[in-house]
Order: sequence, then C-alpha cells, then structure tokens
Amino acid sequence: MDGFRYTINIIIFITQNKYPMNNNIFTQAQIDQYNKDGYIIVKNFFSKDEVAKMYGIAVQDDAMAKNALDLNDQSGKKTKLSLWFTPGNDIFGYLSRSERIINRVAQVMDSNAPVCHFHSKLMQKEPKVGGAWEWHQDYGYWYKNQFMFPDQLVSVMVALTPANKQNGCIQVIKGSHKLGRVNHGFAGEQVGADMTMVENALKTMELVYVEIEAGDALFFHSNILHRSEANLSDHPRWSIISCYSAQSNLAYNETSTSWREPIQVVPDEAIMNWEYESLGNADFLKKENDPALKETGWEK
Repeated sequence: MDGFRYTINIIIFITQNKYPMNNNIFTQAQIDQYNKDGYIIVKNFFSKDEVAKMYGIAVQDDAMAKNALDLNDQSGKKTKLSLWFTPGNDIFGYLSRSERIINRVAQVMDSNAPVCHFHSKLMQKEPKVGGAWEWHQDYGYWYKNQFMFPDQLVSVMVALTPANKQNGCIQVIKGSHKLGRVNHGFAGEQVGADMTMVENALKTMELVYVEIEAGDALFFHSNILHRSEANLSDHPRWSIISCYSAQSNLAYNETSTSWREPIQVVPDEAIMNWEYESLGNADFLKKENDPALKETGWEK
C-alpha cells in the first residue's frame, strides 16, 4: 500500500509540476560561470545515504554487468560503461529525472523547449585495470548522431565514489566549449579529438583536474574538451553520467526515441523512497549499434 501511495504521489507531482521551481536551481552567478567555463561543480549534490544506495545497486544489478561495453584506449586498457536510453522507474531513472537535475539543466540549456533524456551511462573504472578516456568532446560523438545544436546538449556526472588524480578523474580544458566542434577521429576504439587543436587549447586555456567526492555533481557542455587517465590506484572510480537534449534539438541519425520525449520529473526524495526494480528491461546500447563508433570516411 505504501508503494502504491508513493506512486500516486509521483503522478500527482508530475501532473501539477512541469518543471517545479524551488531552491534546486542555479544562481545567476553559477549560470554565468557555466557559460564562461563550460562546466560547473555542485558539491554534496546527493547525500551519503543516496550515494550508498545507488552505488550498492550499481554493483549488485546483473543487468549492469551483462550490458557493459568495453572500449579500448590507445594503450589497450579497457574502459567499461553500461549505457541505456529510456529513464525508467528504477533508482537511476529517478536520479536522471530528479527535479534537482532537470531544473538546473533547463537553466543552462540554450533552449526554452522541454528537457529530454538522451541517455545515461554507468562509468566503471576498476582499480589497476580501468582504462583512459582520450581527449574528446561529447559532441564529437553526438555529431555523428546528427544532433543539430550542441548548446542544447548538457551532461551531468554524479560521482558514486571519490574521483581524484590517482584513480583517473576527469580533466577539462576550461572554456574550450567556445572553440566549437573540433575534428574527431578514432583513438583506439574511442572517438578522439584532433590533438593539434587539443595542444593549442592547452597552451591557451587552463587545464583543470575535477577532483570531487562521492555525491558531488559536474554539469558540463557538450563541446568542452575533456579526458581521464587510467585508474592505476587501488580504489574504483564509478560514476553515473546522464545526458540531456532539448526537444527542439533534432537528431537525424539516432534510432532511440527518448531524446525527443520530455522528461517526466520526479521529486528528489524518490531515490530514497524507491523500491528495488532491476534495469534488466532497460534499452541498453549495443556496441555495434552506436553510430559514433562507425567510420564515415572523414575520421582519418
């Protein structure tokens, strides 16, 4: 009965609140910082209890392991991720649909259209073996999906474990989103940015190591140059990254459908009130179906 009552409460919340406005929003100074730097960090975005619950499910849910993709970096080390499109009524669906995220994404996205969920992914960098992510822009991948407007694409990374230099935290080049899309080719099995432009950017702009604690969140623009090194430490680095697009941002080479469906927002407390539901029925990405990993002729 309690679970039924909670479901009804969520339906009422969604019906009455398209994008409910409360203290879960950025200040104007934070929006200005995002526009200037291409990213913003929010400390203690999720509580310790919320993180413990999410991390426990991420480790235990068989669907995550069965649907994990391995992508070799240039050294041959494997980066591992599980990626799905439609946000469901599982704990990670509630994370990606939470009002604390959607309110903020709507603020920094260059569109007044509803926010849609493109995909979410569990990033799994295991101790000693977790590979690097080469320098890239997310739009270097999503350009192949033929999304039209990079300013209408925003990603939110939530750390499930601490991320630091030792275990391969994200590095960003501050302000590099203003370069526009940089040419990308293949770097191992990954899509990598033109290193001449990366080296020029590093001479011109500041390199930042995004060292954050479990529960912190990183909001970042689709054109910011970023990378991460291999995890050579004794500790895992796990995170959830949810990627969003405006409904006005058409994608002409994308077969999934969630990117054009407005998010059904849930209240922040949904994560702690959620009862177990596996991701086993989620629409996970298969490696062979990703257009970003297929050659088009201009990568060389």
